[in-house]
Amino acid sequence: MKNSLKCEIEPLVKEANFSLRRDVLRLLNKAFFVEKNKKAKKALSWILENADIAKRQDLAICQDTGLPIIFIEVGSNKSISCLCVKKIEQEISLAYRKNYLRPFSVSPICRKTPSYEGAITHVDFNPEKRGIRVTVFPKGFGSENKSQLKMFNPTVGLKEIEDFIVESVKRAGPESCPPFVVGVGIGGTSDHALLLAKKALLERVDLANKDGLLNGLEKRLLKKINALGVGPMGLGGKCTALAVKIKTAPTHIAGLPVAINISCHALRSATRELKSVIDEK
Repeated sequence: MKNSLKCEIEPLVKEANFSLRRDVLRLLNKAFFVEKNKKAKKALSWILENADIAKRQDLAICQDTGLPIIFIEVGSNKSISCLCVKKIEQEISLAYRKNYLRPFSVSPICRKTPSYEGAITHVDFNPEKRGIRVTVFPKGFGSENKSQLKMFNPTVGLKEIEDFIVESVKRAGPESCPPFVVGVGIGGTSDHALLLAKKALLERVDLANKDGLLNGLEKRLLKKINALGVGPMGLGGKCTALAVKIKTAPTHIAGLPVAINISCHALRSATRELKSVIDEK
C-alpha cells in the first residue's frame, strides 16, 4: 500500500505547488488583457511569467510553499481508516521533502527549526458521491494572516456584511499579494464559518455560483473590491480581486458568523481520486 500511495500523493503535491490552477490562470489572463494601468499590467505579466516558469521547470510557484491543508472526501461506497489518513499525511510530508519544498511548520510557542510535520487534515463523508478524493491545498500565510471573523447580530442587513467583507480586503492590501481570490463563509458556528471560507477557495473561480442569490452577492462584492484600486501587487488598476466565492451553512437563530479567508494570486490546490488507500464496503 505504501509504495502505491506514494505514487499517487507525490504527483498531487507537485501539481499543487508547481502548477497554478487552470481556472485561476484563466482569470489572470483575462485581467491582463483588460488592464489599462501600465504598472498593474506589468505586474500581471510577471505573475503569469512566474506561473509559466514554475510549471515548466518544476519549481515552487512561491517561496511560501504554504501549510498543506488536506481535504479528504469519502463517498458512500468507500471507507477509510485512521491509519490511511496518517499515511496520506506522511506521504505529503515526504513529497515536500523530496521535491525540496520549504519546511512548513514550527511550534507556535517555541518557534524553532521548521519541520515537515503538521499538515492539517479535514475528512468529510459525502453520501451523494462515490470514491475518495484527496485535495492538497498549500495555504500561504501572507494571505492567511489576513483572515477575519465577525459574529454579527442576526438582525443586521446585508449591506453591513458586504461592508465588512470589502473593508477586510482593503486592510489586507498589497501585503497579501493581490490580485486576490476572496473566500467567504457565512453561517454555522465561528469555527465552521472559517472552514467554509477556506473551502470556498477550492471552488471553480471562473464559474458562476449556482445559487442565484449568492451569485449576485459575489458579483456585487467583486465590483466593490475592484473599485478599491489596490490592484496587482498594490500598483493600482482594475483588478484587486479575481473572484469572490461564498459558501453558507445553517446557523443558530441568535447568531450570524461571517468569515473571510483570502488567497493571494497564487491560489494553489490539486485534487485526485485515490485507489490504493481505499477499503471497499
